[in-house]
Amino acid sequence: QVQLVESGGGLVQPGGSLRLSCVVSGSGFSISAMGWYRQVPGKGRELVAVWYTDSSTIYTDSVKGRFTMSKDDAKNTVLLQMNSLKPEDTAVYQCCVVATDTGTTSQYEYWGQGTQVTVSS
Repeated sequence: QVQLVESGGGLVQPGGSLRLSCVVSGSGFSISAMGWYRQVPGKGRELVAVWYTDSSTIYTDSVKGRFTMSKDDAKNTVLLQMNSLKPEDTAVYQCCVVATDTGTTSQYEYWGQGTQVTVSS
């Protein structure tokens, strides 16, 4: 079983910055991929960034050059540094982990509870 706990959301003015954290805990698994998603009420969930085990990271076009996803392995934490924030970045942000059970080799998706990011003056 994997648990994800997010933090770091809040209210920020346009042009400002926020850093989201997602602490991953649990045992008996290996991580295949990690990602950040966001969702606005009435719209579908959008992929923001995804990290793969080959250390490649892919960003959706609208955040390229502004958002950076990174991992702190020592703290089992996934980070999303968001700079030059725009009102259209306002959403609930969730982290997601694809984990492989080391015993059964089955893969599962795990989601955090979400954290609200509001960009407004």
